[in-house]
Formats: sequence, structure tokens, C-alpha cells
Amino acid sequence: MFGENITILYMFNDKRSKKIIVLAHCLLNQNSISDGTADLSGQFTEVIQLLMANDIGMIQLPCPEFLCLGLDRQDKKGAKRYLLLENTRIRNLLEKRENMEILRKKAKEVANQLEEYHQHGFMIYGIIGVNRSPSCGIETTTINGEEKPGHGVFMELIESALQKEGIYIRMIGSKTSQQKESVEKIKRFIE
Repeated sequence: MFGENITILYMFNDKRSKKIIVLAHCLLNQNSISDGTADLSGQFTEVIQLLMANDIGMIQLPCPEFLCLGLDRQDKKGAKRYLLLENTRIRNLLEKRENMEILRKKAKEVANQLEEYHQHGFMIYGIIGVNRSPSCGIETTTINGEEKPGHGVFMELIESALQKEGIYIRMIGSKTSQQKESVEKIKRFIE
């Protein structure tokens, strides 16, 4: 046992920063979000640049909505609905048993990956989600046609899976429609 701990202490002492952060999929890929909701053409560049400037490795979560519902979220008319009603429709679909099983499995994979980093002494800054999202909201999510305090479906499952592993990490929400405020908030988060 003692020898194993020494091995871990001396591993990964190369040029890597040993700093990790987890990002909601759409922060790196706006092409994956529901129709009519993209605020950016490709990614949240300012956040990505901030993390790169601080040598923080980025783990991109799978997009739970794309994974379970496809790019059109199972309704080609989604963009014609009021955003919070569309988010509610998406949340209700995600909460179906078969989709929850898919998301539980993915959340467990995320927890296992972070546990591995944790065991090897990496600094895990936390998770950056997207507020108001029915799946990846952190501080707010959409429930019953309203933006309310709380986590999205996928973030709840990730947090639960991490806690089962004894891992408690910080989580913060961003909004691509509030770029300047989100970048400042994330700057404080990684300090």
C-alpha cells in the first residue's frame, strides 16, 4: 500500500498543468443546442481563451439533449415556441425513464473520470454549466415554463454520481446571452 502511494505522488510530473475543468457541451459547441437558441456562432470563445490562458484542461460533457433527443429535440417546430415552454418540453422528455437511464450512465462515466483525476492529484476547478438550461443549468433551470433556481436534469445526476464517489466539487452557471458577466464570474471561479 505504501509503495502504491509513492508511485502516485511521483506520477505525471511532466509539463502538464494538472488543472482540469468540466464544461457543458454547448460552451465548446454551439452547433449542438436547440434550434433558435444559439447566441454564438461556434463556441464561447472568451471563456475558452480564459481557461487556455490559465493552462486549465477542459473536459467537454456530452450534450444530454442531443444524446437523448437528437439535434431537433424531437420536434422541428421547437424554435417557434417561447423559449421557456420549449425548455419545459425538453425537460419533460429528458425525465422519461429511458432517457434518465442514458443520462445516469453518462453521469457515472463523468464521475469515474473525475475520480481518476482526483486520485492522481489533479486540481479539479469544478463544472461550468449553462443557466436556464433544462439539462445543464447550475444556478437556474427551466421548470414548468419558468426559469427557477436549481440544477438541470443532467447536472443533478452528475452531482449525485460524484457524491456517491465522495467527490464534492464546485459548480457555476454561465449564460451565452450574458457574455461579459459570465466571463467575469468564471474569472473569479478559477482564482
